[in-house]
Amino acid sequence: QLQLLESGGGLVQPGGSLRLSCAASGFTSDYYAIGWFRQAPGKEREGVYCITSVGSTNYADSVKGRFTISRDNAKNTVYLQMNSLAPEDTAVYYCAADLLPPGSCLIASWYDYWGQGTQVTVSS
Repeated sequence: QLQLLESGGGLVQPGGSLRLSCAASGFTSDYYAIGWFRQAPGKEREGVYCITSVGSTNYADSVKGRFTISRDNAKNTVYLQMNSLAPEDTAVYYCAADLLPPGSCLIASWYDYWGQGTQVTVSS
């Protein structure tokens, strides 16, 4: 059974960093596109960063230059490194997986498999 488990969230001060992990089980994640999405209270879920099976990436303009995505196929894990965090980054962060063609991968409705989410709070 395909499962995704996020970890690494927490409370961090503005300007700080966190690294989120998305550990996949029940499937070989390197064949899948993996996306990171977030949802703040009262807001719609938005795409943050994603990586396709061939390694191409897409990201939201709001995280450009601050966040990066990487995958460790040996560990079946995808990471989201978040630097220079700001209060507006506060949200529940979810990872998602699906078999997508190379190209755009930042649309939530394209994904069938989701993790349970991890809370990121940026506050002083």
